[in-house]
Amino acid sequence: QVQLVESGGGLVQAGGSLRLSCAASGRIVSMNTMGWYRQAPGKQRELVALITPGGTTNYADSVKGRFTISRDNAKNTVHLQIYSLKPEDTAVYYCNAQTSMYSYWGQGTQVTVSS
Repeated sequence: QVQLVESGGGLVQAGGSLRLSCAASGRIVSMNTMGWYRQAPGKQRELVALITPGGTTNYADSVKGRFTISRDNAKNTVHLQIYSLKPEDTAVYYCNAQTSMYSYWGQGTQVTVSS
């Protein structure tokens, strides 16, 4: 079993920055793609960013140029650096990690952007 714990969310003014972190622990054999998703009130969960073990990244169009995903394979951590936050970025942000057999989710961290 793998556990994911997110941190770094909070309340920030529009234009501000945040850094989200996610640490994986437990029976980790090999971690494949890791990423961040978000879910705003009344909306479906959506992809924010993904990163492969080799460092290849993929971003949602709405966050390109403002969000940067990174990972430390040795520590099984993934980070999301967020710049120029907008009110529409308000959501619960979830960490996701995939192994060869399972997809794991964290409990989520709230990001609230005030205008």
